Amino acid sequence: MASHFDLTDMQLLVNVASALSLTKAAEQTFLSLPAASNRVKNLEGYLGTALLYRTSQGVTLTPAGEAFVRHARIVLHQLQHLRGDIQEYARGVKGRVRVYANTTAMNEFVPAALERYLVDHPDVNIELRERLSYQVVKAVAEGAADIGITAQGSGGAGVRFLPYRTDRLVLVAHRDHPLAKQNAHSFASALDYDFVSLAESSAIHSFLLTAAEDNGRFLRLRVEVSNFETSCRLIAAQVGIGVIPETAARRYVQTLPLKIMYLTDGWALRQLHICIQEAAELPVFSQELVDLLVRDSASEACQDAPDLQIG
Repeated sequence: MASHFDLTDMQLLVNVASALSLTKAAEQTFLSLPAASNRVKNLEGYLGTALLYRTSQGVTLTPAGEAFVRHARIVLHQLQHLRGDIQEYARGVKGRVRVYANTTAMNEFVPAALERYLVDHPDVNIELRERLSYQVVKAVAEGAADIGITAQGSGGAGVRFLPYRTDRLVLVAHRDHPLAKQNAHSFASALDYDFVSLAESSAIHSFLLTAAEDNGRFLRLRVEVSNFETSCRLIAAQVGIGVIPETAARRYVQTLPLKIMYLTDGWALRQLHICIQEAAELPVFSQELVDLLVRDSASEACQDAPDLQIG
């Protein structure tokens, strides 16, 4: 009896699950039928449980077989990623940096920094993911991300936070909207109106839903869009109002009939942070990206922030 099982065993059972035939699964795994049957029997003996129901019509998985196949698919999928990563190294790619960021950082600040970084580092790939701020910190703490950019300034075991940029969320409406008569509003007062929001998958969407729930209200979503430009164009068409970063709002107020208004809620003005693991020593190419982001934050601090355009 075999004392272990290998990748061929896992691929064989995955093929059985798809074909519901040991004969076809053997062919797909490039095994003879006797060899495939022997592998299944040895595997069942090693695991101490039946993996297949055998009938005259073919085979089906037992509950144990289904569990085995579920895990086998995960392992085989991870192996494909491993092969892909190793092939990248063989082609001369020396590293990959996993960056997780909240919506504002993802759309407003990170792209310009990555553009400069990737031009200077042609042998490094970037994996960029948008997440809620607390999810960014969690990913860094657990090692799922190398670098995080978050509105959270603490938390996460063994995570170090570095100041990055200031992020202000503002309320945007058409110039003729009832809210446009004033220059500042609480978020609660805006909840009486329809909203144009980023898509459900965005971090800012989830953030605003939570903020509405904290006020005992619901966000009246008229439409969900994929980016800030589309959001502002629909707001200018009087479809609804929106909450977006001030940096994005400034771009579109120049050409669209929009009014930008302060939000009086404390959460509207946020300090973004870069976060990395405290104890982990980043590879040189990852540390160079952190250094670039830190220099970005320093250059921002040296500039006078322009006045908010509220007209």
